[in-house]
Amino acid sequence: MTTDDKADRTVATVVVGAAVVRDGRLLAQQRAFPPEAAGLWELPGGRVEAGEPDVEAVRRECLEELGVAVVVGDRIGDDVALPNGMVLRVYAATLREPWAEPRAVEHRALRWLTATGVAELDWLPADRLLVPALLALL
Repeated sequence: MTTDDKADRTVATVVVGAAVVRDGRLLAQQRAFPPEAAGLWELPGGRVEAGEPDVEAVRRECLEELGVAVVVGDRIGDDVALPNGMVLRVYAATLREPWAEPRAVEHRALRWLTATGVAELDWLPADRLLVPALLALL
């Protein structure tokens, strides 16, 4: 097997994101670290573990990062190639208990955004590419 054959068989690591919507607003979270990303905003989510379906990863990440259970819906937008070779894949989601209040477990802050807020927020570059799809979701 040549080096090129090995590269063709390598699957990019998937990072999932959750486009959590409640009452026509989208949930965003502000990074606390690393220093180069601190202060920028992103969707909740994280790396898919080996053998874990994307939908299960979205549920797990929302519990870990927000302390809430979500119902996962359809994919939003296209996959986004990340600079580290990973792929960002985003899914629509709603809170399982609509009255539940997400909390910033690992992040500096949370914010519920209107469409105007989505368009104006200082997103991480990968999340910024998804703004048109997020606006369509709202």
